[in-house]
Amino acid sequence: METPILFPISSDEYWQKLSEVMDRLLTEKLNHGSYPTTPPGMTARPLLTIKEVCDLFQITKPTVYEWTRHGKLKPYKVRARVYFLMSDIESLLKGSISQSEKSER
Repeated sequence: METPILFPISSDEYWQKLSEVMDRLLTEKLNHGSYPTTPPGMTARPLLTIKEVCDLFQITKPTVYEWTRHGKLKPYKVRARVYFLMSDIESLLKGSISQSEKSER
């Protein structure tokens, strides 16, 4: 059963518009190179905190929790802290961009 959305557009239109906005934001982020900085001596930053993921995607923590619940991101716990692999973030970005290219065709 589909959850009703209280908007003046259909759920398909809503998700399409949301996808377009996310794709535009992610493309802008990739083009402007606004990834978090890497620590000195490292060639790539392997782990990101929830806050860094939120800053990167310009989303809130509850959105990150939703993404983990739906399997878009896999959390890794190190002691009492939760991190996300940069490779997972990059694959999410690439998947979102390739999805937008498919929808434009």
